[in-house]
Amino acid sequence: MCQTSARLDGKFAIVTGGSSGIGYEAAKNLVKRGARVVIASRNETKLIRARDLIRKSTGSNRISYDVVDLASLKSVRSFAANVLQNEDQLDVLVNNAGAVLLPDRLTEDCLNLTMQVNFFGTFLLTYLLLPLLKKSAPSRIINGLAAAMYIGRIEFDHWNDIGRYTPVESLANSKLAIALFSAELNRKFEGSGVSVNTFDPFVARDTDILNNVSGIAKNVSRLFVDLIGQPKEDIGQQIAYLAADPKFDDTSGKHYKFCTEWINHWLVSDEVLTSRLWEESKKVVQVTDEESWD
Repeated sequence: MCQTSARLDGKFAIVTGGSSGIGYEAAKNLVKRGARVVIASRNETKLIRARDLIRKSTGSNRISYDVVDLASLKSVRSFAANVLQNEDQLDVLVNNAGAVLLPDRLTEDCLNLTMQVNFFGTFLLTYLLLPLLKKSAPSRIINGLAAAMYIGRIEFDHWNDIGRYTPVESLANSKLAIALFSAELNRKFEGSGVSVNTFDPFVARDTDILNNVSGIAKNVSRLFVDLIGQPKEDIGQQIAYLAADPKFDDTSGKHYKFCTEWINHWLVSDEVLTSRLWEESKKVVQVTDEESWD
C-alpha cells in the first residue's frame, strides 16, 4: 500500500507522537527517504530509545528528539519556540499524537484533558509553526483523525466540561474538532503552497493505544485489535506517502484511509462553523498579540 519512491533529501519534518507506534514508524520511513526528522512526545526516555533505534535501523543520524506535552500549553509554546529559534525551514508537520480513554479531568490549563491532548495542543502547535511552514512552501501538514469523529459534536459552551461526556464521546468530539480545524486551515492557506490533509489510521496492532484500558476490557480490546488491525509499519508508510509523494504537492483538504481518499465529516463544508472553531480555539489557548499572525 502507498508505494512511492519519492525522496525527501534536504527536507525537515516534525512527527508528534513519534516515540512509539505509528508515529515512530512514520518517522523511521521519513528518515529512510532522506528527511531530517524531529520526533516529539512527553516521555523523554521513550524518545531517546526511539531515536537510537531509528539511527540503528536506518544507519542515519538525521533523527533527533524534543519533549512536548500536549496537555500543557506552556510545553507546547516552549517546543514551538525551540523550533522557530533553531530551524529556518519546516517542510512537513505530522500531527499524529493523541490518546484515548483519558481520565475525565481538567489539565493545569483548566481544559478538558482529552480535548487538550487531542485537539487544543495540536491547534496551538500548528498555529505557532504556520509562519515557518508558509515560509518553507511547498510544505505539508498531515493531521490524524479517527472514525469516532462521525459521532462527535462541538458545543463551544461545554467542550471543556467534566462529567458531561463519556470517554468515547470525548474522543469523538476531539477528532471532529481536528477535522474542522483542518478544513479551516485548508481554506485559509489555499494557494499558499501549504497543503493540509488528514488520515484515519483505522486500527493499528502492537501500539500503546490501549494503555489507558484496564482489566478484562483491555484483553477483549486487544483481541479485537489483533484480529482486524493493520500492522503499525503499514500505517507509518501511509503517513510517509502523504508526506513524500509528489501528487500531494497540489492536493489539499482531503481525507485519507487505507491510502484512498475517504469520506470526510459532512460539517467540514460548514465555513461558518469552521471559522468559529478557529476563533474560539484561539481564545481557549490564549493566543497573544505577539503570537497572532491572522
